[in-house]
Amino acid sequence: MKVLLTTINSKYIHQNLAIGLLYELNKDYVGLSVKEFTSKTPLAEIAGYCSSFEIVAFSCYIWNIEQTLEVARQIKQLSPECKVLLGGPEVSYEWDDIIALPEVDFIIIDEGEVPFAAFLKHYPNLSLVPGLVWQRNGEVVCSDAPEVFSLDNLKEINPYLSIPAEELRNKVCYVEASRGCPNRCAFCLAGLQNTLRYLPMEYIHSSLLYLMENGRVVKFLDRTFNANQSFAISIFQFIIQHHRPGNIFQFEIKADILQTELIEFVRTQIPKGIFRFEIGIQTLNAKSNSEVKRRLNFENIKTFVEQVSERVEIHLDLIVGLPYDYYDDIKYSFEEVFKLFAPELQLGFLKFLKGTPIRRDYKQHGYRFQQQPPYQIMESNYLSKQELGRIEHVEHALDTYWNKKRALHTLRYVALNHSIYDFLKGLGTYWNQHNERRNIGLIGVYTTIYDYAVQQYPTDTLLVELIALDYYLQHKIRPATRFLPEVKKEQRLEAFSTLNLNHHKYRYAMHKVQFDVQHLLSKNTIKPKSDLLVIEFSGVEFPKVVG
Repeated sequence: MKVLLTTINSKYIHQNLAIGLLYELNKDYVGLSVKEFTSKTPLAEIAGYCSSFEIVAFSCYIWNIEQTLEVARQIKQLSPECKVLLGGPEVSYEWDDIIALPEVDFIIIDEGEVPFAAFLKHYPNLSLVPGLVWQRNGEVVCSDAPEVFSLDNLKEINPYLSIPAEELRNKVCYVEASRGCPNRCAFCLAGLQNTLRYLPMEYIHSSLLYLMENGRVVKFLDRTFNANQSFAISIFQFIIQHHRPGNIFQFEIKADILQTELIEFVRTQIPKGIFRFEIGIQTLNAKSNSEVKRRLNFENIKTFVEQVSERVEIHLDLIVGLPYDYYDDIKYSFEEVFKLFAPELQLGFLKFLKGTPIRRDYKQHGYRFQQQPPYQIMESNYLSKQELGRIEHVEHALDTYWNKKRALHTLRYVALNHSIYDFLKGLGTYWNQHNERRNIGLIGVYTTIYDYAVQQYPTDTLLVELIALDYYLQHKIRPATRFLPEVKKEQRLEAFSTLNLNHHKYRYAMHKVQFDVQHLLSKNTIKPKSDLLVIEFSGVEFPKVVG
């Protein structure tokens, strides 16, 4: 029997760990194949490939379920005898409508290792397959849950062998060190498995060694990687001993428990630039956190970020739409969290994932959400459509100017001297009103923030100077002079002499400013001073400030 394990990834850089594991665990089964597609692959092409198999097993998530079901429909048109088996988080809960579709024959719910192996062994005797949903004589049948899969079975498994080694360098490679989560956040599927099961250290080490040799970016899937401090540190130590130049490692960290040994290890042992910590803050609203069964100590998070940020790149998350989180609460959380100045701050919108408690109890909070993926909030008792629209403007401006590192000096200054939330909300609204399309080019990006700042903050001339600085720092080749007047020729000649500048090899932008340039570069804060801003362009690398 020819069986295909497959999925549709949202991007080429992603890979699917689940089907890699299932394939390696069952590769002795004659006729089993594995192949991954991306969302850019024409669906007809995917269906054509799949239709030559007798059974096609898809791994399903919110980002691919609609495309997967369309491919299944096309497979049935091309090969009516082909059976379609679905698995993954998107079909493990509230699957009644899915199994009723004529293009879906079977669904594996929850963990797939035990059911999939049993399916291959016993098909077509479905009654012997645990954790399986199918239709028999027009009635839906759901078999009993399987025994818990022993993670010790993975000791000798390498789930990445199905991907050509040369492709791993350009992909995000996922590592699973544990399953489950010690937290029970009502909006997250991980909280449904409130016990932690650790994978064998032999599996973790062999996976890391293989990915460090062949890949570049390694992301751990653990929802709370540091739930066990000694476990986390032991993996950190292994990485330090074996990592290669160019390797980057990403972890989801709970930062408010202040594990002093872990913090000290990061501060003293981790090479700068190879670790990235994702920290979910979500909201600072205590009532909201209590409602979704979260605990949060923001003071501890601030301490954690301050102590490790010189060594580790920090990514912070906020969620818009949690219960009892009103518009002003969201603004407050954003203002406070932004002032941590993490290199990346994600302002996400609540999604009602199938199986989560918040989706089950949505009526008590007056939630309306999209009925199709990604199931995003539309309104609630706490946020109107209009308020959500304003927050979307904040999110767009945040991503465009901060997360893409286009206005770091400008926005840091705004956060310390104005309301960063109001600034970004106004900027996002201004963009929406004046730019018919989002892809307006780099010049358009800076013209927009300049025009907005001049209109809304007319007396803050220092703001314009920082916009000009950020504008120049984005260009390898000296761009046209914008936003500030160039100094006169006499002053340029004096600067060439005083700063010993090589005007034959480099090009320069020079402007009078009201802040101490070197103090800004060294301390990242504004010190009032009449100074000369000099930026040197090589035409090859990004420019540097030389005066």
